[in-house]
Amino acid sequence: MLYFWILFNLFALGMLVLDLLVLQRSGRVMRSREALAWSAMWIGLAAAFAGLVFFWQGRQIALEFVTGYVLELSLSVDNLFIFLVIFKYFAVPEQHQRSVLFWGILGALLMRGFFILAGVGLIERFHWILYLFGALLIYSGIRLGFSGEHQVDPAKNPSSEEPCCKGLAPPNAGDR
Repeated sequence: MLYFWILFNLFALGMLVLDLLVLQRSGRVMRSREALAWSAMWIGLAAAFAGLVFFWQGRQIALEFVTGYVLELSLSVDNLFIFLVIFKYFAVPEQHQRSVLFWGILGALLMRGFFILAGVGLIERFHWILYLFGALLIYSGIRLGFSGEHQVDPAKNPSSEEPCCKGLAPPNAGDR
């Protein structure tokens, strides 16, 4: 069973590398029809994997996979709306959106992996830290609930004036 998961993760990593670094390498803008075709291909690949799991592991495990897949797919659609808002706000040109998205997702995956491993390590070593994490969540929730209509203006971010960050400044950041 361990070999299956190792092979599965290697296959998934290989498909990710193939998609992001080989097949979609050009800086051109992808149109809706092509995006739909790629989405259909990836969904079809997931359906084929679900079929494999069904015949190998049974109905319950296949149903769990499909449920998780549909849940993750719906959450990723939600994230797309957030990406669109961010791209529009910062006026990211269409030809650069794929690169920004790639590095953003890669960074998020690496940070998520790091924090999961660090959290597991801390919890295994210091069980009491769960109470600290719980208190932090409660505090954050209360603070968020009473924050009111606080607006963030990225143009007033002092880091956008640093020489190393000039290219990262939002549009019209220098027009203050």
